[in-house]
Amino acid sequence: MMALVTGPGRFEEAAASALALSLLLVVGTHRRGSSFKLLELFDVVYFAAMAGLALFASAGVIGWLEKWGGEMTNVALVAFALGSIIVRRPFTLQYARETTEKELWTSPLFLRINYVITWAWVVGFAVGAISGAVGDLVLDDSNNFWTGWIIQIGGIIFAVSFTEFYPDYATYHAALREGWLTDETPQSMLHLFDWVPGYVLAIGIAGLLTEELSAVAGIIVIVVGAVGIKVFRQLTTAFDARQAQTAPGTSTNA
Repeated sequence: MMALVTGPGRFEEAAASALALSLLLVVGTHRRGSSFKLLELFDVVYFAAMAGLALFASAGVIGWLEKWGGEMTNVALVAFALGSIIVRRPFTLQYARETTEKELWTSPLFLRINYVITWAWVVGFAVGAISGAVGDLVLDDSNNFWTGWIIQIGGIIFAVSFTEFYPDYATYHAALREGWLTDETPQSMLHLFDWVPGYVLAIGIAGLLTEELSAVAGIIVIVVGAVGIKVFRQLTTAFDARQAQTAPGTSTNA
């Protein structure tokens, strides 16, 4: 959140909002019976440090953070995710174990899936960091519509989509390779990108509302997104049907 909100004259508000949201997430998940997650605790510690800087740093430091605070946040998240891979404890394991039988926690497939998903988050965070840096270094505009918002949000949505898509996809193809019995439904890779047309539609609407796109450009983007949703749905259905026809017989896991 802080990477998206930070900008000229907004560092204090961004740091306070990010810290408050992080605390709410930690308290909320814990009250629902979920365990504390390293990523959530990392967020709290990091944003508490940023909020402390907002309160006590000099005006010069605040000005620097207003420009680079978003990139710092994304770089910190890249370092956290990449660090969890390096120490062989992908941060997604804590989330995946809550919905997976305990006897599968040490299986090679389960571990590989979480390594791959964590890499997807490294990419998502890195896209945000690079996009923000381009906005600041090349465009000299930390609040640029494309580099400060659209590309960064797109990177996160990709990581979320990959997290939802990949476990079933990897499990199904592992079953095919190893000859296991599985009840997973074959899905084409198109499902990984089924969010794109809707996002294009949202970009057009946001561009019109913020006047970052001209009326003509905004309408064209909206139409492309709307048509893309229908076309993409038809293509995905067709590719899924083709995969289902060529897939071997399936059954429930033993």
